[in-house]
Parts: sequence; C-alpha cells; structure tokens
Amino acid sequence: MTASPAASAAPAAAAAIRGAGLRVTESRRAVYEALVARPHASADDVFACVLPQLPGTSVQSVYNALGDFADVGLARRIEPAGHPMLFELRRGDNHHHLVCTECGAVRDVDCVVGDAPCLAPSDAHGFRVHEAEVTFWGTCDACATAETTTHEEGTP
Repeated sequence: MTASPAASAAPAAAAAIRGAGLRVTESRRAVYEALVARPHASADDVFACVLPQLPGTSVQSVYNALGDFADVGLARRIEPAGHPMLFELRRGDNHHHLVCTECGAVRDVDCVVGDAPCLAPSDAHGFRVHEAEVTFWGTCDACATAETTTHEEGTP
C-alpha cells in the first residue's frame, strides 16, 4: 500500500520548516503544504486550502506563517502590480514570472541564458545588486482564446 500524497508531504514539510530554522507547527505545516499544492498563492488562497484541514486556524496565523517563511527564505514573496501579494516555494534561482493582465494567472519563466541586459542596471548608483525581478505582462492562452471566441461570435 502506498502512502497518500498528504501523508508523504507532511514529513517533507516538517523537514523544510525545521531546516529553515523554524519550529514546526500544524499551521506552518499546512501552509507549507498549501504552497506545494498551489504555487503563486495569495494568503487568502492559502487560508482556503488550510481551513478544511485546520478548522480553528485564522487568517492571521496564515499571514504569520507566510511572513515567517519569507523572512527566513523558505518562501518567496512576489508582488505583481495591481494584484495581491503572492507566495511561492521556488526561490534562489532568479526565475521570473508571466502574469495575465486579464485573469491574473501567474507562471514561472526561467531566467534568460546569455546576455540579459534587463538584469543589470545601466547605472547601479553605487548599489551592490543582489538580484533582479522581472515580470512579463500579457494575456494567457485561455483568456486570449476566450477573447477571440467572444469577438468571433460578435459578442461585445
């Protein structure tokens, strides 16, 4: 008999949380598992995932766990303009994001290999740049298809 995905995720979550120097709590474990299941999740998305597992949890405890994860580098906080703050576990590889201007869908994009002038400022003004954050804005395939279908049908 094989272990359920939730059962196998719990030890991985506990190890990651402990490895980041944090105390393992049920709330933190559930938040971590929600981020595994839903990359680029808002705090509200995470709360919606955690609540069925931990009915007594609060939105504040989810925010606290996400803040703790971001503070110790366990999670990455991304803030696309005009959208709620999002959290993801993929970090440390300087990847970028595609954001749909219609529905807000977010997808990871690996860093450009080779000459990537957008990753180095033309004048650093004395700053020591540690990382660059690039967000590509556009329309996802689902929204573009829906828009095309709507126009073809003559619906405004």
